[in-house]
Amino acid sequence: MDARVTSTRTIQQPKASPHGRLWRFARAAAIFFRGLVENPSMVASVVPSSQATIDAMLAKVDWDRCRLFIEYGPGVGTFTTRILDCLAPDARLIAIDTNPRFVDFLKRTITDPRLEVVLGSAQDVERIVAASGLRHADYVISGLPFTALPPEVAEGIVDATYKVLRGGGAFMTYQFLPTAHDLTAARFDRTDKGLALLNIPPCVLEWACKEETPLTARAAAQ
Repeated sequence: MDARVTSTRTIQQPKASPHGRLWRFARAAAIFFRGLVENPSMVASVVPSSQATIDAMLAKVDWDRCRLFIEYGPGVGTFTTRILDCLAPDARLIAIDTNPRFVDFLKRTITDPRLEVVLGSAQDVERIVAASGLRHADYVISGLPFTALPPEVAEGIVDATYKVLRGGGAFMTYQFLPTAHDLTAARFDRTDKGLALLNIPPCVLEWACKEETPLTARAAAQ
């Protein structure tokens, strides 16, 4: 995986007014809190991730090579909007969430044509990608609380993610406990760890890498 940090791309999207940004923030906070109250075990934190966490998590992404980015558990779009800022104009982002309230909020507040929001399970990522007319993802990022998932579901998500990634791609997770590391270390070829101390609470960052071989390189190029 290329460890370069590339500059933010300029995407020709309409600029939100200060009033519009304030409205979205207020709505996002309300939706996030409601999702936390309704299903606390499936919301990874009591507050959205900090900007420092987002920047650290995405720092190793090779945006020039990224054609498809997948996000599990986008919530109210804290990572989603930043990913869209960095994606190339012809790249795509598929965000998958089991919470219909979050899915509806993202569809109503983000009009970027590169974004596809899907109501469904991360276990079905291969089918979702295929239904979009694509074969492989370059990067997958997950905000899912793996500690709250049944072990067979968590293992199924990690296995499906490994299969859907191209060689050279990475599965990125941000968690407060080492559950995600234990799962990805057992399946992926290499893992790198970091720590976001400025998040509330501090969280462990994980980049699980799928090694690129001549065979996977040819498959990704097709």
